[in-house]
Amino acid sequence: MTTSATPLRVLLDDGRSVSALLQRPPSAAACYVLAHGAGAGMTHPFMAAVADGLAARGIATLRYQFPYVENGSRRPDTPTLAYATVRAACHLARAQTGLTLIAGGKSFGGRMTSQAQAIEPLADVAGLAFLGFPLHAPDKPSIERAKHLTEVRVPMLFVQGTRDKLAELSLITGVVGSLGAGATLRLIDHADHGFEVLVRSGRKPAEVMTEVLDALAGWMRETVRAG
Repeated sequence: MTTSATPLRVLLDDGRSVSALLQRPPSAAACYVLAHGAGAGMTHPFMAAVADGLAARGIATLRYQFPYVENGSRRPDTPTLAYATVRAACHLARAQTGLTLIAGGKSFGGRMTSQAQAIEPLADVAGLAFLGFPLHAPDKPSIERAKHLTEVRVPMLFVQGTRDKLAELSLITGVVGSLGAGATLRLIDHADHGFEVLVRSGRKPAEVMTEVLDALAGWMRETVRAG
C-alpha cells in the first residue's frame, strides 16, 4: 500500500521557500531527508519510487526541491544556497516527524548534503545515505569531490551501480574503504548512475529497485538502533 504524500513548504533563512513532500508510514523507524539530483526534481519517477518503497519498508521520507528547480532553472544553486536548503529541509523533517533523521539523496543532492554536513553537522541527523554519489564528472576519473568526506563524523552509506560513469568502480571502492568502519558501500551489479540496467545483463528494473530499497532501509534501521 502506498503512503500518501503531504505537500509542505521548506522555509529558508532568507525568506524564500521551496516545495516538499512528506510520506510517513505508521510506526516509521526514521525519516530520510531526500534531495534530488541535478537534472530532475523531487517528483521524478525515481524519487517517487524511493519514497514509496521506503514507506512500504517503514521509513518516512521528506523530498524537497532546491531553489533553482523550484524556479524552473537548469543551473544549480550556489553551494551556499544548496547547503542552506539542506539544513532547512532537515529542520522541517524533524519538526514534522520527531523521528531520527538520515539525510542524503540522489547524486548532486547527496553531495550537497555531505558537503553541508562536513562544514557543520546537520541537526538531529544520525547518518548520510547516497544514491549514486557523483565522485567525478562522466569519464573523468578523480577523487577530488571526496576530500570533504573525511570531515563527516556520522555513518555513511554509498549505494552505487557498478556501471556508474560518475564513480569509477575502483575509485569509489577505494574512497569508501579509506573512510573506515563508518562508511558502507553497497554495489548494485550492472546498474548505471540512474540505477538502470541493460537488457543483456539479465536483471529486471524491479529487481534492482528492490535491492536498492532493501539496502537503504536495512542500513537506516541498523544506524538508528546503533545510535
